[in-house]
Amino acid sequence: MVDTQILLTGVLVFLARICDVSIGTIRTIVTVQGRTAIAFVLAIFEITIWVTVAGTVINQIKDQPLLVVFYAFGYATGNVVGIMVERKLAFGTTILRIITRTAGEEMAAHLREKGQPVTVFNGEGMQGPVHELYIACRRRDLKWILPEVRQIDPKLFYVIEQARDMSKVLKPVYSPLGGWRSVGKRK
Repeated sequence: MVDTQILLTGVLVFLARICDVSIGTIRTIVTVQGRTAIAFVLAIFEITIWVTVAGTVINQIKDQPLLVVFYAFGYATGNVVGIMVERKLAFGTTILRIITRTAGEEMAAHLREKGQPVTVFNGEGMQGPVHELYIACRRRDLKWILPEVRQIDPKLFYVIEQARDMSKVLKPVYSPLGGWRSVGKRK
């Protein structure tokens, strides 16, 4: 039978590992994006939690090897949670390239109407003339841009690239509220 004290310690180790690994995942992503101040603060929290948890497990590993299992599962779960949190936060900027055979001007006009800057290039695709829409936007804006352009041309082709450094990103006038922010705005 497992002692209640060890089980409680194991659960705390599991939860703490979720926290520090999630923070570490987000810190890695913001580091790659060049956000040094955020990465610095996150690193302080991450390593403080890690040292505390690792010290606890190392000091008790001979007597309670079960803590290693909690530690490992916390680490694995923390990776998943960190990725999910980062996707929700949607830090950073992206380049969205849309290739369409039929609706380039219509899409560009629609997005510009909503305040999103768009550059249109004429090109030649495998089956004839195409328009390429080049859009520099915040990652969180993809949530509304992609459904709207797909509605105009369901057969479009798109590529999303991470933009590391940009001279500036113009924020669109239109940015629909989502999640808890939209509750009070519904009619």
